[in-house]
Amino acid sequence: MRRRKFIALLGGSAIACSLSARAQQVDRVRRIGVLMPLAADDPEGQARLAAFLQRLRELGWTDGRNVRIDTRWTAGKPDEIRNYAVEFAALAPDVILAAATPIVAALQPATRTIPIVFTLVSDPIAAGFVDSLSRPGGNITGFMNFEYGISAKWLELIKEIAPGVTRVAVIQELTSPSGVGQFEAMQSAAPLFGMELVPIGAQDASEIERGITAFTSTPHGGMIVPAGVAGTVYREPIIMLAARHRLPTVYSDRASVTAGGLISYGPDRVDPFRRAAGYVDRILKGEKAADLPVQNPTKYELVVNLRTAKTLGITPPSTLLARADEVIE
Repeated sequence: MRRRKFIALLGGSAIACSLSARAQQVDRVRRIGVLMPLAADDPEGQARLAAFLQRLRELGWTDGRNVRIDTRWTAGKPDEIRNYAVEFAALAPDVILAAATPIVAALQPATRTIPIVFTLVSDPIAAGFVDSLSRPGGNITGFMNFEYGISAKWLELIKEIAPGVTRVAVIQELTSPSGVGQFEAMQSAAPLFGMELVPIGAQDASEIERGITAFTSTPHGGMIVPAGVAGTVYREPIIMLAARHRLPTVYSDRASVTAGGLISYGPDRVDPFRRAAGYVDRILKGEKAADLPVQNPTKYELVVNLRTAKTLGITPPSTLLARADEVIE
């Protein structure tokens, strides 16, 4: 009898300890690292972060209550990106939200164990982030920025809104796999529109200005600013240069057009941050990044700025305006 009582007592104690450990695991404050490619005062960056935080709250995660969120802003500076990647690896949060290809590229060698959910990455397979879209296979997954087929659409739009354009400057991130991929996709489609493409390096604002100034020495030019960190970080000088040189320009993001650009076509850049919060929630609840498929964009938008068109002496065709999701007057 004594032996049976002892075993029963021991078993009950073990169960109680197990339940206690589980309760502590559930109740402990989780930690999320957020690494952003923009400056802290960038309105677009703030809108993206706000969408992520709002969706987290809807899923039951509140900063300062059951989760701690550490956010770092890099302003597109390579040294800052590398330093914060090392910092986050040392902090060992439960999961990291990584916005944009250069940030994921810096985090990947820093940690192979901390789950990473990315947004605004164009080609995660070519970049070596995942094994496949359906089965990422490692500690990285997330939400792609677009598919390369969209690159031909930018050429189509510039021809539609400015038929006289025969030469197109392309702001190209030469060291980025997605930058190279976008340019190659446009180059394949360029003959269909009778256009010559001229790549312009985007290492910094000075290189962009030199490239655009040299390009405009010959007439009949236009410009495309593909998806990438450079087009976001150097948004204002690019828009200013396009206006100064009267270049019809197609952008990949709505924010550039609301800031004074001519026309944009691309995925909603805020929506992936809402969706990323869902993956962060699932990882915090025990799922693995390796088992969460990489997803494509679900929302695309066409935006036209009529004020900029008027300044450039352009009258957008009514068929184009009818298709637009937003027209800025």
